[in-house]
Amino acid sequence: MATGTNITNPATSDAGLKRVDLAEIVGGGYRKFWNCRCRYRVVKGGKASKKSTTAALWFIVHLMKYPQANLLVVRNVFNTHYYSTFAQLKWAINRLGVSQHWKATVSPLELRYLPTGQRILFRGFDDVYKLASTTVDSGHLCWVWIEEGFEIASQADFEKLDLSVPRGEIPPPLFKQTTITFNPWNEKHWLKKRFFDQQSPDVLTLTTNYKCNEFLDKTDLAVYERLREEQPRRYAVAGLGEWGIAEGLIYERWEVGEFDSKSLTSPHNPDLWKYRHVFGLDYGYTNDPTAFIAMAVNPVDKLLYIYDEHYETRMLNDSIAEMIISKGYAKERIRADSAEPKSNEDLRRLGISRILPARKGRDSVLNGIARLQEYRMVVHPSCVHTISELSSYQWKKGGGDESTNRPEDDNNHLMDAMRYAMEDILYFRPCRYKASRQKRLPVGNVTAADFKGGWT
Repeated sequence: MATGTNITNPATSDAGLKRVDLAEIVGGGYRKFWNCRCRYRVVKGGKASKKSTTAALWFIVHLMKYPQANLLVVRNVFNTHYYSTFAQLKWAINRLGVSQHWKATVSPLELRYLPTGQRILFRGFDDVYKLASTTVDSGHLCWVWIEEGFEIASQADFEKLDLSVPRGEIPPPLFKQTTITFNPWNEKHWLKKRFFDQQSPDVLTLTTNYKCNEFLDKTDLAVYERLREEQPRRYAVAGLGEWGIAEGLIYERWEVGEFDSKSLTSPHNPDLWKYRHVFGLDYGYTNDPTAFIAMAVNPVDKLLYIYDEHYETRMLNDSIAEMIISKGYAKERIRADSAEPKSNEDLRRLGISRILPARKGRDSVLNGIARLQEYRMVVHPSCVHTISELSSYQWKKGGGDESTNRPEDDNNHLMDAMRYAMEDILYFRPCRYKASRQKRLPVGNVTAADFKGGWT
């Protein structure tokens, strides 16, 4: 990349010019990315590999260079933009020292370049119709940035966007380009087959890692060295940006798919009797997140639908209670980590009246895993953290690299919450045994008539 460039477009007399040293600001490792003009730039990388910060800097520099260009930034869920891409682009503006030329608004979520009126728009795949109809009132919408592309579970959704934006003829020197950045959690993801398994002159693919980030300090590097020594498989993915290895995954019968969770509980659903909604909560604070999960379970057909989650660090108990209440689950029975009895009691006091401790004991983890392995899971695309954990939750390796019967105790907070929630899926109390309330029928070959006795 060039060592220096003028980044403030002199479209107006008062805009002025600003000379910056890109080599100093951006750093190395992304020359091909920076100079690429092909239709697709697809970058997979480990954590702290500079892929998102470099992309943000590139877009700000080139928007100021090309006065007719506009940018659309896309994530799977729209409300994840504010603390990620929106904040990243504002950081890039400040990093380049040009904040006086930009205006940020929250409603609508947008960044505007004041000298020319160019815009950075933000959309989500959770509103695909609004996404596909995105337009600008001035210039051309010629660039798209899909951040955390791994969250886009459906290639069909990507193709809808790709056919719609950017569209139409774009005059030179402008050019159409879609940039995708992501962490490669699973080698079975459609991104691998679509972009990495075949070569095309229209596609630039890169794999980056923390080693090309010269802005990390010694303590940052020490974290990765420790990960390399203690968890080499996770280091390969999170550190080096290699594809996640499907071999050794604990849960293999799962997929990402759109569904309407409300339809499962609709009175018009003839299979309504088969479903039970269950909820799990795993506490965390500083380093480990508090993880909450909501699922609809069909024990008859062995189906499990994961439709809601919460994943956040530094949550106090009152914040956890507010989150559960805001989601509408305050009156539901929630299984929570029994290692936190004080937290469970606090939540009861705060209005979560039916929270119960998970039943832990000998082999409870393995038994819970075995129960979940019986089910085919469907995960809603909005549950991005659940998807991430399912993609990396694996059996611990022994000395000869063979799998053991112990799961890795890492990146498993929602996995623990899933196990807690499933503790209540054990038995029907069928009506034909209602004379003896102690008699129970294991879940299995039952009918709607059997179910009139209810759940235990």
